[in-house]
Amino acid sequence: MMIPIRCFTCNKIIGNKWETYKTHLESGMSTSDAFAEIGLRRYCCKRMFLGHVEIIDKLLLYSQNKDNDSNEKSAK
Repeated sequence: MMIPIRCFTCNKIIGNKWETYKTHLESGMSTSDAFAEIGLRRYCCKRMFLGHVEIIDKLLLYSQNKDNDSNEKSAK
């Protein structure tokens, strides 16, 4: 699932900060430093980031691609 566009509690726009946040974490920055760098000060907005789980990559492993199925059947 994608990060929500706005914080559920305060309605601040947070969706545009997700990629920057992930980049900071991958570079080895601490979570609190990453929050300070992207400008998240409220704990409700921080909760949105800390509680978010990227499950779309896992779901795509189980999706059925109908184009590939029809091509495989026609090849037989």
